[in-house]
Amino acid sequence: MSDDYEIIIGLEVHVQLATETKLFCRCSTKFGASPNTQTCPVCLGMPGSLPVMNREAFRLGLKTACALNLNVPRFTKWDRKNYYYPDLPKGYQISQFDLPMSEDGYLWISDPKEQFEAKKVGITRAHLEEDAGKSMHDEAAGKADTRIDLNRTGTPLLEIVSEPDMRSPLEAKAYLDELKLILTYLGVSDCNMQEGSLRVDANVNLHIKSDSPKKIATPIVEIKNMNSFRAVERAIAYEITRQYDQWQETGMTIDLAPKTTRGWDDQAQVTRPQREKEDSSDYRYFPDPDLAPVITTAEEVETVQQSLCELPMAIRERLHSGYGIPAYDADVIVNQGIAAVKYYEALALKTGDAKMSSNWIQQDVLRLLKERDLEFDQFPISVERLAGLLKAIMNKEIDTTRAKDVFTQMLDSDKDAPSIMKEMGIEKVDDSELDNLVKEILEANPKAVEDLKNGVQKAVGALIGQAKKKNPNIDPGTFRAKCMELVKDM
Repeated sequence: MSDDYEIIIGLEVHVQLATETKLFCRCSTKFGASPNTQTCPVCLGMPGSLPVMNREAFRLGLKTACALNLNVPRFTKWDRKNYYYPDLPKGYQISQFDLPMSEDGYLWISDPKEQFEAKKVGITRAHLEEDAGKSMHDEAAGKADTRIDLNRTGTPLLEIVSEPDMRSPLEAKAYLDELKLILTYLGVSDCNMQEGSLRVDANVNLHIKSDSPKKIATPIVEIKNMNSFRAVERAIAYEITRQYDQWQETGMTIDLAPKTTRGWDDQAQVTRPQREKEDSSDYRYFPDPDLAPVITTAEEVETVQQSLCELPMAIRERLHSGYGIPAYDADVIVNQGIAAVKYYEALALKTGDAKMSSNWIQQDVLRLLKERDLEFDQFPISVERLAGLLKAIMNKEIDTTRAKDVFTQMLDSDKDAPSIMKEMGIEKVDDSELDNLVKEILEANPKAVEDLKNGVQKAVGALIGQAKKKNPNIDPGTFRAKCMELVKDM
C-alpha cells in the first residue's frame, strides 16, 4: 500500500456448477474418474454431434444471479469462442459473449476486524460456459510428455466477472470469501479449489498519483495459477510491488503495452510472464448455430428469487442483533456454513446463553473439527448433549476446566454430560462444604490472607490451587468470591 498510487483490482471467478452431467451432453461430471473415461462425441466435438443445454445448469446460474443482485434479461444466447489449445478438442468453447444470462449486479463486502470500510463491489456479468480439459505437464523434470485428460471438457461453468472496484489484496480476499460462502449456502457448487471447482484470475494494475491531468496507469496484468484465496492475496501483493518498480524503471504505461498474463509461482512467491492477452476480436465470437437461445420470463426469475435461502450477510446481522453476540463472533459462525448456524441457534435457545454457546463453538467445537478433519455436520455431539454440559457449567456443577475433560469424553461416547460427570466423580459442592474448605485454606495460609488484605489479588490463585487438590469439584470462581468475602471480615 502506498500514497504514490491507487491499486485497481478486478476478479474473474470460474465456478463449476453442481450438476450430475455436463453442460451440453449426458457425460458425468464426477471428479476423480480415470482419464478420458467421461467423454462422448458431443463433448469431444465429433462431426455430426449436436449439443443440448442442461436445464439444471441454467437454473443454478439463475439462482446465483438472483443472489448477486444481477439483472436477468429475457433473451440470452450461446456463442462460440474460437481458439486452439490441446485440451480444447473442438477448437472452440461454447460460451456467452454480448448477451450473457445476467449482468449489472453487486456484492457487499466487509471485514469483521474493520481493516477496511464495508463497500459494494460491482459485478459486470455472470455467464454460463463449458470448461476445457486438463493438460498435465511434467513440471518437475520437464522431460516427460504432456498428457491430456478430457473428462472435464464440457463441465458447466459460471464465470462471474467483477468490476475493478477492489483497492487492496485484503478486499480481494474478502470478496472471494463472501462469494464462495454465498455459492455454498445456495448449494450451486462445492467450491473445492483443489478439485478445480472454483478458479480465480485477478486483473491488477496501478493508477499512479501525479500532478498531471492525464491519468497514468500501469499495464493491466491478469494473474493465473492461484490455488487458494491466500495465494490470490499474496500474488496481488507481489504484483503491486512489481508493477510499481517496473514503472519507476521504465515508465511503461497502459497506453504503451498490451494486457499480459502472468502465472503465480507459489513456491517462489513471484509472478512469471506467460503471454500477451487476446482481445475479444481475436476469439472471433459468433452465435452457436446448434443451440437455441434461452428465454427467461419475469415469473421464473421471481420464483427463483423467492426460493433463495437466507444469505450470509443477513444471517450475520440477525445473529449480531438478535442474539447480542459481537459481529466478529457472528462472522466466524456464519463462515462455517449453514449447518453451524443451525447448530448455534439451537444451542443458544436450549442454554439461554448466546455468548457462552458462541464461545464453545468457536473454541472447542471448531478445534475438534480441525483436529479430526470433519465437516460441521459430522460433529458427533448433539445440540442436546452439549447444552447439558453448558447448563452444568452455568449451574456451578462443574468448572470450565473440568467441563473440557467431560467434553473430550463425550466425543467418543453417546452418553450425556451428567452421566459422564458421575462416572468421573464430578458433583456440585454444597455451600456448607465449600465454606468449611475456604476457612480451612485461609487458616493454613496466613501470609496469603495478609497479602489479600493489602490488595495483592494474585495471592488467591495459590489458594485456589490448594483447594482444587483437596476437592477437584470446587468452582474456582465461587471459591474466589467466598475467599475475598471472608478475608474482608477477618
